[in-house]
Amino acid sequence: MSQITVFAAREIITMDPNRPRASHVAVQDGHILAVGGKDCAAQWGDVVYDDSLKDSVLMPGFVEGHAHMMAGAMWQYAYAGYHDRIDPDGKLWPGMQTIDAVVESLSAAEATLPEDKALVGWGFDPIFLRSERLSRKHLDQISATRPIAIMFSNFHLMCVNSVALEMAGYDAQTNVEGVLRGSDGSLSGELQEMAAMFPVMRRLGIDFRGLSQTEDAIRSYGQVCKRAGVTTATDLFATIEADDLGTLVRVTGEASFPIRLVPTLGAIGGSPEEIAQKALKLKEHSHEKLRLGAVKLMTDGSIQGWTARVKWPGYVGGQPNGIWNTPPETIFALCEEMQKQGIQMHIHTNGDEASEVSIAAIEAAGRKHPWPSARHVLQHCQMMGRDQFRKCADMGICTNIFSNHIWYFGDQHAELTIGEERAMRMDAARAALDEGVRVAIHSDAPVTPMGPLFTAWCAVARETMSGRVLGEAQRITTEEALYAITLGAAYTLKLDHEIGSIEAGKRADFAVLGQDPTQAAALKDVEVLGTVLGGALHLL
Repeated sequence: MSQITVFAAREIITMDPNRPRASHVAVQDGHILAVGGKDCAAQWGDVVYDDSLKDSVLMPGFVEGHAHMMAGAMWQYAYAGYHDRIDPDGKLWPGMQTIDAVVESLSAAEATLPEDKALVGWGFDPIFLRSERLSRKHLDQISATRPIAIMFSNFHLMCVNSVALEMAGYDAQTNVEGVLRGSDGSLSGELQEMAAMFPVMRRLGIDFRGLSQTEDAIRSYGQVCKRAGVTTATDLFATIEADDLGTLVRVTGEASFPIRLVPTLGAIGGSPEEIAQKALKLKEHSHEKLRLGAVKLMTDGSIQGWTARVKWPGYVGGQPNGIWNTPPETIFALCEEMQKQGIQMHIHTNGDEASEVSIAAIEAAGRKHPWPSARHVLQHCQMMGRDQFRKCADMGICTNIFSNHIWYFGDQHAELTIGEERAMRMDAARAALDEGVRVAIHSDAPVTPMGPLFTAWCAVARETMSGRVLGEAQRITTEEALYAITLGAAYTLKLDHEIGSIEAGKRADFAVLGQDPTQAAALKDVEVLGTVLGGALHLL
């Protein structure tokens, strides 16, 4: 047994109902030995006191149950978003509120590139700009010879210039779902969902695997998490190939790496049986700070991109009802095979039609292959109603709700996508909890910035960018929100026996904060000072 270290803090919020508050926590061998006052570990032998955190508030390390490891590596591309963002090194990148500003910023980035390199941007979302929609006409102004692709913030759409369209073989005769045309019938440059985007991505070298599985990407993601107080995070659509695995195992296994990583294998590129076997083989390589073995299914697209599958009455502007990234019959086949093999599923569901199909597929799979402790997780759950939450509770299905959408897109959803009434019950954490569902909340970084305290504030306040409260009846309490970003998220990852609370026997993972979030005027304003992982300090 190694040395016992007792950390002092101004306050420790444990999330353990047996001892909700404490002033000291004892750590040994990376685990929590005891919690309480200064003498909490006296019965265990000699201790060493560490006062380096004595002016800080400790909470269980935050758990980000839906994010993507490219949240760090995306910054190698040009930022083109509406909101101010902070990169992994702490640099502020101002947002752009007009198409002219976007074009100007991208033109400046283009001028710095070698002649043979494509210009790739990310973070753009046309729903915030009320002028004409970004098109290849705008991007052709930047360059008529260099291929350009601008990924939208939801990662379900992009806009490209004429050169990129030509490289992908898209022309006047193209008739592919997701390749859009303008009012004059010509290709607009906008591409929706992966089937339409992939030919451009492949030719321009835009590789999500490369953005997630390189050593630099993994390390950068660790820094993103540390800045947010996150000690356990997912990579929730990982494309892990044989030559990626060694790097992933090695880097996450380093003592200095600041998080526990939970990659979930993207359920693409093979039959259900092949995907299941790959997930099971990956699971064999798990270690203390790397947990493999779950899978992620894609169903529909993005609500603000009008590619999510929604139930009647559809979109307020009369847009077509979205795109199935995975057709329902394949969703049913995947669910049956994963259930049969004992593989936990995380299922992307933005629109309520996608939720309906996913719940039905899990139900059918469960009848054939009962597995009461599966803890499958519906991800996003943005338009789910009480009836769907009730079925989830009955079946033991968890929900991880995209609460950040209320602030980032709430006004736009009420006005432009699904209308006032349905927007008021979007991301309905209150309804889910009231129906008995296990709930986590998330950022989907880099779609929105990682920041569990901001996400918790969104679920509590339900304020939009304009300052209105969108759906007061769906607010949850501060305590419920803090539970959702700790034990709630840990439960969805089947790690609640190891992390999520500060109590004896669990891993010594803490978020180091500047103030008590339960006493703060707004959770989003609480300063993160760093983290502790397995008893090792990772301060900013």
